Amino acid sequence: MAPVRKTKEAYPVLAICYDFDKTLSPDDMQAQGYIQEVYDGDVESFWAESNALAEANEMDSNLAYMYKMVEEAHGRIAFTKKALEDYGARVSLFPGVEDWFERIRAFGARHGVIVEHYIISSGLKEMIEGTSIAKAGVFEKIYASSFMYGKDGYAVWPAQAINYTNKTQFLFRIQKGVLDVNDSGVNDFFRPEDIRIPFRNMVYIGDSATDIPCMRLINTNGGYSVGVYGNQSDLPRMHKMLAENRIRFFAPADYTENSALDELVRSIILRTAANETLEEKHFSCKKQLNTAE
Repeated sequence: MAPVRKTKEAYPVLAICYDFDKTLSPDDMQAQGYIQEVYDGDVESFWAESNALAEANEMDSNLAYMYKMVEEAHGRIAFTKKALEDYGARVSLFPGVEDWFERIRAFGARHGVIVEHYIISSGLKEMIEGTSIAKAGVFEKIYASSFMYGKDGYAVWPAQAINYTNKTQFLFRIQKGVLDVNDSGVNDFFRPEDIRIPFRNMVYIGDSATDIPCMRLINTNGGYSVGVYGNQSDLPRMHKMLAENRIRFFAPADYTENSALDELVRSIILRTAANETLEEKHFSCKKQLNTAE
């Protein structure tokens, strides 16, 4: 069966792409119940051992934490998709996140812009799918690390391991509307006028260095990279990322109505509407020129 691809809409589309941990949630999703219940040490020790495992084996750090999660669950819990979704249901969210997505989508609709929300995370897809926001269907697509499950329902192997560098591939999928992770059409040539969501119509919201490749790609192609922070102690990191042109804006991770982040994204939506009107006029002029020749 051929994968379903998205095509250009009658109205401009703005894709808002989010990291998850410390962007939509105040802490790593694994450290909000799972680690405390299955690991005999503290959260810091879990991550320290996971990182040591990666270093000792020249292993991707995300594969290392996924392996350690399976290892520590052995004999303690049934490591199934349902168990991970249940842990995800316990993940806390920053203020305003619960109603943010529909509120921003509605604002875009009022101004002739289709707003779509995407997750691009190194965290676990199964946990994200267990959150209240994912269950509400607010995300167009969730790209995150995930497991393959055996006939007994237990995790047996990584299905996806998403790290800070390969995150960028998903921006190209979103750009072209080729969303299926196994669809090689992402490598096809698209004329500029056929691109569904040009990078200028993308927003990437993240919190740390692991988001920099995505932020830089968006930033250098006319889009909007936004750093968010949960604590004042994180401000120096935001200043550094701004000084190095990794981000264009930063704001507290407060998603409530009329917050600084809310006002910023609404401004981006208004600018998108104006920009796309001008782009349409540009293509119209080019068509007239080609006809004249």
